[in-house]
Amino acid sequence: MTGTPDFVVVGNIVRDVIPGGYRLGGTPTFAAAQAHRLGLTVGVVTRAPADFDPSDGFDFAQIARGDSSAWTVFENTYTPQGRVQRLLSRASAIEPGDIPDAWRSAPIVLLGPVFHEIPDSIARHFSSSSLVGVSAQGWLRAIDDAGRVRHAPWTGEPFWAGASAIFASVEDLAGEETELARWTSGVSIVAVTRSHSGARLHADGRWREMDAFPEEEVDATGAGDTFATGFLVRYRETGDPNEAARFGAAAASLSVAGIGASAMGTRAEIEARMRQHPEIALR
Repeated sequence: MTGTPDFVVVGNIVRDVIPGGYRLGGTPTFAAAQAHRLGLTVGVVTRAPADFDPSDGFDFAQIARGDSSAWTVFENTYTPQGRVQRLLSRASAIEPGDIPDAWRSAPIVLLGPVFHEIPDSIARHFSSSSLVGVSAQGWLRAIDDAGRVRHAPWTGEPFWAGASAIFASVEDLAGEETELARWTSGVSIVAVTRSHSGARLHADGRWREMDAFPEEEVDATGAGDTFATGFLVRYRETGDPNEAARFGAAAASLSVAGIGASAMGTRAEIEARMRQHPEIALR
């Protein structure tokens, strides 16, 4: 490992079952790709088996890989009532000791568990100068007897302690917005993405809303991670929640126009999308 990356993402890389095989998913897959497209150096902290090949989608990143006897594997079925997701296997949990010392002072950090693989105290292991964002999804999940993923309210110690921003989707919350009151009392920024309906953002002590940037959707997988990455990068640069939300939303709109991480936009493409729609802003 050489140097401190600009952007560190912590979470287990996922194998999503697709016809004929699998494709990589999870927050590290999408967040790392978007950060790289924005010109940042990237570090990924994860657990995966020894057959993990960084050239399969992560050849641009530094990887801190802890051992695991299994991959985290999800099977997704899309129905008229929404997505049905089953957890088929789980990689080992990530420990604070998996984080290289030099990475603990990274300018930007995104904690993105997919299913409880990150300790709830891990944000405290990064420098106070780091901008730490938390993707809440992996802390708000349980499985039933058939392995199907269900929403589960968080009842443990605050997983957001030491973080500056929390990101969640309306799907993650499953209508249980009682979580939001705890988050807004402990974190400066809370963003809730709402797919075609845009996003809500709590910053400076109040909630505001923003429409989505128009785009013909091909694949929405990873759009929330793309939004979070774009938001954090631009917020670190400007300190402006409105500018960061616009940048994140524009990045997410570009990402849904193609399949997987290949659709991530460059900085120039994201800024062009923002110029096309100056009317889309927090209100």
